[in-house]
Amino acid sequence: MSTQILDLNRYDPAAPLPPGRLGERLAARARHAGASSVLVYSHPVEMVSGEGVWLTDAEGRRYLDTYNNVPSVGHCHPKVAAAIAAQAARLTTHTRYLNAVVEAYAERLLATFPAPLDNLVMTCSGTEANDLALRIAAAATGRRGVIVTRAAYHGNSAAVTEISPSAWKTQGPAPHVRLIDPPRGPDPAARFAQDVKDAAQSLDDAGIGLSALVVDTIFSSDGIFADPAGFLAPAVAAARAAGGLLIADEVQPGFGRTGEFLWGFQRHGVTPEIVTMGKPMGNGFPMAGVVTDPARLAGFCEETGYFNTFGGNPVAAAAGMAVLEVIEQEGLIANAGRVGAYFLQGLRDLATRHSTIGEVRGAGLFIGLDLVDAEGRADTPRTNAVINALRANGILIGSAGLAGNTLKIRPPLPFSTGNADQFLRTLDQILTA
Repeated sequence: MSTQILDLNRYDPAAPLPPGRLGERLAARARHAGASSVLVYSHPVEMVSGEGVWLTDAEGRRYLDTYNNVPSVGHCHPKVAAAIAAQAARLTTHTRYLNAVVEAYAERLLATFPAPLDNLVMTCSGTEANDLALRIAAAATGRRGVIVTRAAYHGNSAAVTEISPSAWKTQGPAPHVRLIDPPRGPDPAARFAQDVKDAAQSLDDAGIGLSALVVDTIFSSDGIFADPAGFLAPAVAAARAAGGLLIADEVQPGFGRTGEFLWGFQRHGVTPEIVTMGKPMGNGFPMAGVVTDPARLAGFCEETGYFNTFGGNPVAAAAGMAVLEVIEQEGLIANAGRVGAYFLQGLRDLATRHSTIGEVRGAGLFIGLDLVDAEGRADTPRTNAVINALRANGILIGSAGLAGNTLKIRPPLPFSTGNADQFLRTLDQILTA
């Protein structure tokens, strides 16, 4: 069983309450949220404002954000905020009316996808998008079997939790789900493709059959696996040979994060049958979507009527359009590639001076750094200690991976080399200490 995603660097609700305002806020949170409350860091932080790559807490302290990929074009970007405010003041309604803002956004977004991915269904969250993607795949293939990686996370509806092993606490895989290792090792392409073949055969043997291989195209929850570019293609071919589709979950790697391309799947030279997206799509405004080809969407709609009251509302479309414009106008894809390469090299240089750093992997501004013990094994306690030390030194970070020992580095896309230098200096000091 993998480390449960909500337990990564989680604040212990049983810990004694600190004095003052923070203790009062924690007590109030516990009263209204109960067992569902999840806070990060051993000493939780109350945020009150954000700007660019910075967040500010209730005490006026600023933090460099190297973790939050939701506001990907920067916290409270003025162009996105203005677009949301202007449209909210003009009109927001459901999608059963024609609306020029919604249609213009759909056309612009779809223009970034290769043929035949010409249809967009907008939803409110990545969970909804992935839930719908599973239904479209099942309608297209007539099968339900799904292959996912061992520490994957794709959302929290009932169906999507079944393909999110990092969210499981007591349950194991559902009968129609097969888990495989993330693509790593000396020949990740061959190994991953063989694992897909074996899992598809297992589904066939069980009389279930393969509907879809579902991957986050940078394998973020598994610990970030990006290279070599193209390694995903043989596994996709294996899934298709077994009658399955590729669902590319771009909720985390999409919208330019990996540098060079807008979408993570483009690094691998593959065209998915279905693409899902969310989080950074509206830079914090709740919106998500599914892109697929007209034939598969029509096949699903022949079986099931689908309507989403809030998905694709005009305010969401205005936010989404502003995000695409900012990415283009500010050159954020190129920035992710340039600064990401600088940052990656700096972390690898740091690894030559600290034996506690294992592998460093990534693409663009999505980087994973493993922390290990003297024998090279995953060191989860050290990882948690480093995360909390970084927070104490004004830098926000999270973790990922099967053992929770990977620093998950994914700052807003306007991140600079100066920001990277601050992170490198601070991590160097912490590991030295």
